[in-house]
Amino acid sequence: MSFRSRLTLFFLLIVIVPMVSVAVVLFRLISDNERGKADARVAQGQTAVIGLYGKEVDRAGVAAGRVGRDQVMARALRADDQAAAAARATQLLAAQHATRIAVTRNDRTLVEVGRNDAAAPATRQIVAQDGRPIGRLSVATTTAPAFTRLAHEITGLDVAIQRGDRTVATTLPGVANAALPRVGSLRIRGREYRAASFTTRAVPPERVAVLFDTENISSDINSARLLAVVILAVFLALAFAFATVVSRSLQAQIGRFLEGAKRLGSGNFSTPVPTEGDDEFAALGQEFNAMAAELEQRLEELRQERARLQESIRRVGETFASNLDRDALLQIVVMTAVDAVSAGAGRAAARDRPGAPLEQRAAVGDVRGHGEPIRAAEAESMATGRPAERRNDDVSVLVHPLRPDDGAVQGLVSIARRGDAFSPDERELFHYLAAQASVSMENVDLHELVQRQAVTDELTGLFNHRRFQEVVASEVERARRFEQPVGLVMLDIDNFKSVNDTYGHQQGDVVLREVSGVLRANSRDIDEPARYGGEELAVALPQTDLEGTYLLAERVRTAIEALAVPRVDGRGTLSVTASFGVAALPETADDKQSLIAAADAALYRAKGSGKNRTERAVTNTAPAK
Repeated sequence: MSFRSRLTLFFLLIVIVPMVSVAVVLFRLISDNERGKADARVAQGQTAVIGLYGKEVDRAGVAAGRVGRDQVMARALRADDQAAAAARATQLLAAQHATRIAVTRNDRTLVEVGRNDAAAPATRQIVAQDGRPIGRLSVATTTAPAFTRLAHEITGLDVAIQRGDRTVATTLPGVANAALPRVGSLRIRGREYRAASFTTRAVPPERVAVLFDTENISSDINSARLLAVVILAVFLALAFAFATVVSRSLQAQIGRFLEGAKRLGSGNFSTPVPTEGDDEFAALGQEFNAMAAELEQRLEELRQERARLQESIRRVGETFASNLDRDALLQIVVMTAVDAVSAGAGRAAARDRPGAPLEQRAAVGDVRGHGEPIRAAEAESMATGRPAERRNDDVSVLVHPLRPDDGAVQGLVSIARRGDAFSPDERELFHYLAAQASVSMENVDLHELVQRQAVTDELTGLFNHRRFQEVVASEVERARRFEQPVGLVMLDIDNFKSVNDTYGHQQGDVVLREVSGVLRANSRDIDEPARYGGEELAVALPQTDLEGTYLLAERVRTAIEALAVPRVDGRGTLSVTASFGVAALPETADDKQSLIAAADAALYRAKGSGKNRTERAVTNTAPAK
């Protein structure tokens, strides 16, 4: 093989191999870019539809609140007069501009008026004045067809709503029998769609999906690939022609050029190909160098994109881990907002409880460098309850209040930067992120409320029986592990049935609350008073022996004896007393069950010995376990 042929073949390898690699990477980037746009479009549409659905549920919730407070409806339901209740529900349907009103009790439908295709319902519990549940109310103010049309107009995507295996409404013909994936692709009438769906908490559950036609994406991908092929083919043809000309006149330079080409073929873009002179060979070397620089820049962009992707994944993971941690959630929100709009600094403040002062919970960057404009904008937002914007000299500030619907401001998210003012798109993105933070904060508050309600007795405010059992089991286990005592006080209000029979159950509730308040006031921070059941209360006392338990019980008994409980009829006060039984581990018991049994037995001895007294449990004679 001649030197010219070998040089031509070597040049072809140097050009073809990198260009094929570029083509593969380029084709993959084209596909990923276009499909990424489709996924982003679907995700954006799904987010918008979720927001629209939430607004419809909120609107239905307002109507449900009004219907639930309707006395005519309540009287009809208490009287089990379904005809009257249905008639009143029909009147309320028109008055509240609702599409469906239904009332159920124990899985039995009492009232159902309105349209069967109603969507986005809100539910409420209808409760009588005495606290007895009457039924569960469901109110909807929109229909599935109206919601899908509205969502389609806003997002530009097709929207479908299914209940079970039946499609209630859709803007895309042919989706009726299709199974909607959570996230994925499906074919409808021979066309491929990208779909994302979510299941609502409605009863029965509704599955809402957004669908995006991907046929245009395939066409764009093919067009972009064809253009890339044409460009690569033209480049390869020109390179081959230059190689043929240069190889005849620059054989003396082939050694150095070959060495540089080998480095380039191995992926070393930092060492340029020699380009002595101003002939075609030098020009070819310059083209190689330009290609190497372009590839190096592209690879750097890919490395940066990978780093950004890893950072995004890390933040998503932190969000999942901290979705019930206010401070961590606010820190992520501030970091994301600052990065999203290229701000210089940001911070978030929130209240510990309603009425408490705002305290800074998260900060990014040098907030003090933008102090005065931020404070002015935050003061304006606090005063108006609305987003605020300030521009002082070269400092731009955006502030968004964190507040529940129609509620007081519970926090603020603020960002600032020097130089260019925030654009409309940046302002919209920031307020969107801050609004999502407000929703997340409400979810945290709701979660904490549900946790408290799960372990709290509604009447007395003390812990309930289940929580009492958990506390006693935990304290007994800790006492046995560390060889420390634990006491238990059980008390029963004397003659409580007589109070109910004489003055009514409302008066009995007042007595229970007053006695519970005395028990709570005389307990330590580490104690957890609980309502054991009926008029019986109890409290476990960590690190307290039998004598210490007896002394606390006596303090509580004396305080209860001194109570003047107001009568609900306004005619003076009542005096009450209570009997107490105390036990301690290991003095009178050696496990949880025997500890409760010992305190209970002592309580009943106190009741049988004249009441209004405290009895100690019998000393434990069993060997320690």
